Amino acid sequence: MKIAFVGKGGSGKTTLSSLFVRHLGAAQLPVLAVDADINQHLAVALGFSEEKAAAIPPLGGNLGLIKDYLRGTNPRIGSADEMVKTTPPGRGSRLLRLDEDNPVYDACRRPVGSCCSGMRIMATGPFQEGDLGVACYHSKVGAVELLLNHLVDDRDEYIVVDMTAGSDAFASGLFTRFDMTFLVAEPTRKGVSVYRQYRDYARDWGVALAMVGNKVQGPDDLAFLREHVGADLLTWVGQSEFVREVEKGRTPDFAALEPDNTAALERMREAVDATFENRDWARYTEQMVEFHVKNAHSWANARAGVDLTAQVDPEFVLGPAALEAEGAAAPRG
Repeated sequence: MKIAFVGKGGSGKTTLSSLFVRHLGAAQLPVLAVDADINQHLAVALGFSEEKAAAIPPLGGNLGLIKDYLRGTNPRIGSADEMVKTTPPGRGSRLLRLDEDNPVYDACRRPVGSCCSGMRIMATGPFQEGDLGVACYHSKVGAVELLLNHLVDDRDEYIVVDMTAGSDAFASGLFTRFDMTFLVAEPTRKGVSVYRQYRDYARDWGVALAMVGNKVQGPDDLAFLREHVGADLLTWVGQSEFVREVEKGRTPDFAALEPDNTAALERMREAVDATFENRDWARYTEQMVEFHVKNAHSWANARAGVDLTAQVDPEFVLGPAALEAEGAAAPRG
């Protein structure tokens, strides 16, 4: 199950995404956390020191490896240099499972907590000095889109992505790659404005969107959110001494999280799990192809020097059947 956390800057989406990752990990479920925010704070929120967080190998710095691995023997892709963030898989491409070993995971995935916790993290990485003034952050987040385009995930497997602030995800097709998008909002006018914007942008794409209120201090805050959000308000999180301890650099046991906040996280998990019945791999693949064709005509053909729409395999549908066909054609790894 693929989950995105979005919201305006300062809304607490990184905090909520880290709590959700811990909640899943506490249930001994396989979960991969991905920091796709320009401000790389998710690892620290999960208990890493600043030094250890900075040492996570960046996805953005390993694009060559990622592209070369995912390309596999796909005859429609002449070289890794011809792959862009929207390149869809086809017959011959290497597909990913969430809980497996492969060269991309070996290079970029790191455990969270003990080696047996089932929690792992990947990070797009921050801007480097050479990026300043010449590159946008989408060049790094594109690695996440590529990975999701090649991922065949299943029930009770979770990939949780902490997205860039605001509605910046709409600069690519990344916003359609999720089973559930949680929009985190404080009970303020500014807090709900990003919700409205995201809701309106996502309306025509079948994006499952739910709001999670954060920093809710009492009935008045809750009434405000219900007034402005209505039925899209899934649940809410109040003030948390556990979170305050984590933000001070301490590592309290997750069992110390307040019962009301734990219940909110469980409600979120239930909402995610309920979307599994609506999963439509054919529609997912169609959206992937649609955004790839748009990007090819807009800028990618000119950059690559070839017609990247030819990368589309009209006979290919991402999903379990494609994974089985890949496994029958060649050994995994």
